[in-house]
Amino acid sequence: MDMLRHYFPLCWLNVSVLDLPRSTRFFKNNAIFYFIAVFFIQFNMSDDIDSVFEVLLEVLLTLGFIALVLLLNRTFNTFIQVASAILFCENVVAIFLIPIVFWVTVAEDTPSYATLALFFLWDIAIVARIFKDVLQVNTPASMVVSLFYFLTTYGGAYGIYSLVGG
Repeated sequence: MDMLRHYFPLCWLNVSVLDLPRSTRFFKNNAIFYFIAVFFIQFNMSDDIDSVFEVLLEVLLTLGFIALVLLLNRTFNTFIQVASAILFCENVVAIFLIPIVFWVTVAEDTPSYATLALFFLWDIAIVARIFKDVLQVNTPASMVVSLFYFLTTYGGAYGIYSLVGG
C-alpha cells in the first residue's frame, strides 16, 4: 500500500519517476495487473484465445520498448522504476477505461468516443512525463517518444498478431 502512495501522484503528473522507490515485487504485481486489465479491454473486442495472444504480445512489446529506450539512453538501471511507473499509470487509466470501452461498444455515440479520447490523451501525457524525466528531454520530444510507445505497443501487437494469427 505504501508503494501505491508513492506512485499514484505520478498519474497526476506531480512527481518525477526518478524520485520513486524501486521494487521488483511492485513491478511484477503491476505487470500481472496490466495483463489482466488489458485482457478485459481486449476481450471486449475479440474472442478469448485471440485476446490472450495479443495481450501477451502487447505486454512484451511494452517492456521491450521501455528496455530499448533505456538501453539506448544508457539509463537501463532505472528499468524497474520506469516500467513500474508506466505499468502502474496504465493500470490506473485502465481501471477508468474498462467501463468506458464497454460504453463505447454498446452506445457508439459521440460522448463515449470523446471520453475515450480524453483518457487516451491523459495516458499519453503521463507516459510523456515519465520519458521526459528519464531521458531528460524537452516536452515535445517526450510527446514523440510517448506516441512511438503507443504505436509500438498497441499498434505493434495488433499488426504482429494480424500477420501471424491471420
